[in-house]
Amino acid sequence: MTPEQIIKELRKHTNRKNREGMGRFGINTDKAFGISIPILRALAKEIGKDHKLAIELWKRGFHEARILCSMIAEADKATPALMNKWVKDFNSWDLCDQCCNNLFVYTPFVKEKIIEWNDSTKEFVKRASFVLIAVSAVHRKDWNDTDFVRFLPLIEKHSVDGRNFVKKAVNWALRGIGKRNLNLNGIAIGFAEKLCENESKSAKWIAEDALKELTNRKIQVRLKP
Repeated sequence: MTPEQIIKELRKHTNRKNREGMGRFGINTDKAFGISIPILRALAKEIGKDHKLAIELWKRGFHEARILCSMIAEADKATPALMNKWVKDFNSWDLCDQCCNNLFVYTPFVKEKIIEWNDSTKEFVKRASFVLIAVSAVHRKDWNDTDFVRFLPLIEKHSVDGRNFVKKAVNWALRGIGKRNLNLNGIAIGFAEKLCENESKSAKWIAEDALKELTNRKIQVRLKP
């Protein structure tokens, strides 16, 4: 399929009601069709992996097309330059999260991008850094506990960033670390308890919300060997 054919197919699934709903959830709908993720995943399965097509399709700028790109692009062909280019185009939390979860987390450059994007002043670039920590806790089975502990100072440093999409991603990263295994759960709980003492309202919310989940009995039972 060509980018034009894909966009034509996407237009067939335009859903105005869904598009309006996306807007209410803080999603940028300037170039959106209102297409659900299951439909995009089905189309991605039909297309198959095609890195060159993903690069060309991304340039068209359509919201769901870019999410689709994250599904058909190939992690072993993604370069740091491509990741930097795409992250700068993030204008919505869902595009950020989908790209991180579908593609970026599987590249060899995850750790360096977490560090590099962490200090960005751009809200969705910084969000990408913390989303990568969160999804790495799920997908990167090759990482050890030390790999995640090293990110706790970053969480503490940026917990005072009160911007909504950053704050929620920092919280997600902390919860993700604490749900990876029992050892990290204990470390994350201790970290969150200390973070509660921070004077920042954002930091307190991040810590208190994380504690609610990390100390939950169901989580504790699931993590026990």
